[in-house]
Amino acid sequence: MNTPNNKMKVLAVDDNRTNLHILQVFLKKLGHDVILAENGAEAIRQFTAEAPDLILLDIMMPIMDGFEAARRIKAMNQDRWTPIIFLSALNRDENLVEGLDAGADDYLTKPINFVVLEAKLRSIQRSLALQQASTDALDRIKAISDNVLDAIVTIDEQGTIISINRASERIFGWPADELIGRNVSMLMPEPMRSQHDTFIARYLGGGGANIVGSNREIVAQHRNGHSFPVTIGITEATLDNQRTFIGVIRDISQQKAADEKLRDNARLLQNYYDQTQNEQNLAARLMEKQLHRAGLQDPRLHYRVIPAESFSGDIVAASRSASGRFHALLADATGHGLTAAISALPVLALFYRMSRLDAPLAEIVRELNQQLKESMPVGRFVAATLVCLDETSRKGEIWVGGTPEGMLFDRWGRITQRFPSQHLPLGILASEEINCQPAALSWEAESQLLLCSDGLLEATDAGGRQFGVDGLAQAAANTSPEKRFQQIENTLARHLNGRLAGDDISLMVIDCP
Repeated sequence: MNTPNNKMKVLAVDDNRTNLHILQVFLKKLGHDVILAENGAEAIRQFTAEAPDLILLDIMMPIMDGFEAARRIKAMNQDRWTPIIFLSALNRDENLVEGLDAGADDYLTKPINFVVLEAKLRSIQRSLALQQASTDALDRIKAISDNVLDAIVTIDEQGTIISINRASERIFGWPADELIGRNVSMLMPEPMRSQHDTFIARYLGGGGANIVGSNREIVAQHRNGHSFPVTIGITEATLDNQRTFIGVIRDISQQKAADEKLRDNARLLQNYYDQTQNEQNLAARLMEKQLHRAGLQDPRLHYRVIPAESFSGDIVAASRSASGRFHALLADATGHGLTAAISALPVLALFYRMSRLDAPLAEIVRELNQQLKESMPVGRFVAATLVCLDETSRKGEIWVGGTPEGMLFDRWGRITQRFPSQHLPLGILASEEINCQPAALSWEAESQLLLCSDGLLEATDAGGRQFGVDGLAQAAANTSPEKRFQQIENTLARHLNGRLAGDDISLMVIDCP
């Protein structure tokens, strides 16, 4: 229909101009548009040019009669129904039969009864309105189907393709006119192509797997011959008493490629992780061998190192010289983790060798600084506290460079002496530029010397409050020497309350005899 008010475009054909004029006046009075033709050949031309909704066609006309014109128009008009009503003075039954066989939808004899014609026009208007509604619904469905990203292929019981959407053309590479009417197996590679008709027959016969109503992953074939993975879901419907199958097909080539890429990346990551773990395990064994020397088992020494990561950049060392003097080292390399741990390693071997030889503390400091200055990159250094105690004379030496101050506690846990950091960390200045002279210390019976890294003092609780020197002093106060180290550990644990410290923590308590 041309307009929403059901006005029709009517082609009136008659070789009698008076009859044409009467029809024109009558049709226009009913509100229709009228196109005129005086013979069958002209009627065909007007039909092609104007696409009328209805044709009123005389039979007996020159050049081409109405029967021939009707047959040609019906042959031309395949997409939509255009009703033809014959208006003729021929009123025998054979004329009526011949007109209907030629493609007419109705037959009125002349002279025309305009009351009947008007009623027939109203009936045709209703039929055309239904046709238009169906056409509009089909257009909507097709528009939706053509804008779906997945291919939609409809086949009949023989596997013949009935319809496809636009995505099917894109996915399979075939234009619609080369797919419709052909067997759907052309979209499959062998051996599925040869077996597909058997699958359908088996299913229709009630046997075989129920492939309807489920999604499967299969392999499809493009027009250019390459195969690609798809998922397909098949549903069944009955249309015009025929079983019809609708397949919704999604090309998953990109998804498969992405999945394979993810698997490749996962394998690479796993290999990298395994290699890293092996290297870290080896590094851990080497560190363990370097760090845990026999001197750390000295009964006068209590220590704890808590790494912020897998490896600690804080190290502790202890050794006794041939004369029985006790040497201790607490070092804190820049950063934390494996790189910090490696940075601190160079000092260990040198410390143990020189302390066993009873080298003066100032010389040990100088050699450690020189070793780090020569081996460490710019920006890497090691804060350290070194101690040497002569238990016979109750005198000792302490050198503090960049670490928190050392503290001497008496038997009641009171701080009797502090040893602040008065030097730069090792590895920053050349050995001739640093002051290697240690500070002297002496103690009373049952005193203890406490050394720690800044990670201990900077450890924060849930409220952001640092443990600090005050927290350390309070933990040590009013405790007996044998319980003091454990009391400090417990107080720190309560302060952290399960939280990880932001930096490596090291604590060393030395019993002074």
